[in-house]
This record gives sequence, C-alpha cells and structure tokens, in this order.
Amino acid sequence: LELPDDLQEQACVLFESAQEADLLQGRCIEGFAAAAVYAICRTMSVSRTIDEIVAVASAEKDELKVAYGALNRDLDLPTGPIDPTEYLARFASELDVPSDLERRARELATDAHEAGITTGRNPSGVAAACLYTVARSVGYGLTQQAAADTAGVSAVTVRKTYYELRD
Repeated sequence: LELPDDLQEQACVLFESAQEADLLQGRCIEGFAAAAVYAICRTMSVSRTIDEIVAVASAEKDELKVAYGALNRDLDLPTGPIDPTEYLARFASELDVPSDLERRARELATDAHEAGITTGRNPSGVAAACLYTVARSVGYGLTQQAAADTAGVSAVTVRKTYYELRD
C-alpha cells in the first residue's frame, strides 16, 4: 500500500491494543491486521479503500469489516467520514485524467459536500463520480466503468451519484 513507516507502526500498536483488549479471541487474526491498517488510514485521513487493503491482505472483505467494527466499537476509534477529495489525485492519476479536470472535480466535490449530496455516500464513489461528471462535461473519454473500477465501487454507484451531481 506504500504507507509511511509511522502509519505502519501505528497500525501495529492498534493491533496490539486489540490483542490486549481480548478482541481477537475466536476471530480472524488476519482480519484484525487488515482492519488495523484500514482504521489507521481512516483516523489519519489517508485515502485507502477496503478493497485496496483486502487486495494485499490475507483476509477477506467480511473478516476486515467484522474486525473493523469491533475495533471501532470497543476501542472507540476517532474515525470520521473521509472527504472524497482525498481520493481525487490518486484516481485522476490512475485514470490519466488531466490536472485541469482533476481541479474541476475537486471543486465539484466541495460543492457537492456543501449541498449535502455526499452525506451517506461512499467517498471513493463520490470522487469517481466527480471525475466522471467533469470528464463527461468536456467530452473527455472516461467511462463510468473505468471510474468505478478505479474507485472499487459499482458503475451503478457512479451513475447514481453522477445524476445527483448533474442535477
């Protein structure tokens, strides 16, 4: 995941805290390891999706979610929602979207947040939809599926958010 050393160390400390709190008993150790990484990314506002972490972890998505729920509930983690703009630079780079479109997508994401459109939505899906929306507005060849694949969401998620953003 190319995370900085200090985040890796914090994830290890969180995992050890989970061990000391007996949260691992009867549960998947790999799930807790992956969940510790995801939790630290969330608390430090580092944009990594669950799918990105599961892709390199020895845990299944469901195991990570169960362990993350336990960590969040029992250790009272200070995790808030991730801002969709945190994903834009990485997604734009992966999709070869020009920097001027990325900037417009960032403005759109900020406007969407202020309008309440992002509430309750997957932030990586919102970021993908913002990129798709601005790309479509200028005729840039970005498909819903490509944006969705990069964000780890479905094309339906991108499409529904696109309709909201467009309106």
